[in-house]
Amino acid sequence: MIVIVDYGMGNLNSVLKAFKRINVEAIVSSNINEIEKADKLILPGVGHFKKAMENLDEMDLIKVLNKKVLEEKTPILGICLGIQLFTKSSEEGDSKGLGWIDAETIRLNEKDGFKLPHIGWGGINLKKQNKLFFGINLDALFYFVHSFHVKCNKDEDILAETDYSQKFTSSIQKENIFGVQFHPEKSHKEGLKLLKNFAEL
Repeated sequence: MIVIVDYGMGNLNSVLKAFKRINVEAIVSSNINEIEKADKLILPGVGHFKKAMENLDEMDLIKVLNKKVLEEKTPILGICLGIQLFTKSSEEGDSKGLGWIDAETIRLNEKDGFKLPHIGWGGINLKKQNKLFFGINLDALFYFVHSFHVKCNKDEDILAETDYSQKFTSSIQKENIFGVQFHPEKSHKEGLKLLKNFAEL
């Protein structure tokens, strides 16, 4: 069972519908008992980093997520804000994150011709082979909506990069922890393939 963690932020129904389209059983839940029983987890998210961390704390979800991810090594996929919450801290609200990866969340460069937030389709440059991107066309485009990005301190944690106003990390993996800056649930067949790959890990 895949549990899409509901902490009050994110397009949960879009992610749930995407799993239904690929015939993968998933539920949306903030129930600690259901999260404890999950085979895999999705941490989606749209919105402000500090508010997201406050919600996770107020809903008493950080402890169970730490147990599942760090101790039990349950696979987890962070989407958009979700991947950013894996980092140590963020410039958005000057807030601490979950600290699961050696990285910080920082603002994208704002340059002429590159508006923020970065909204629209972008390609990826896959840095290494990984089951998450198995069978996905290297020319595939994915849908982005963000103003901040993950800056990894260890190159080995970077799965893919994307160019916008700068080169930024668009996917990460550290052991059982996976993350994508884009929205696979909005990225047509290639995004659905990525979700299916995650479900089959």
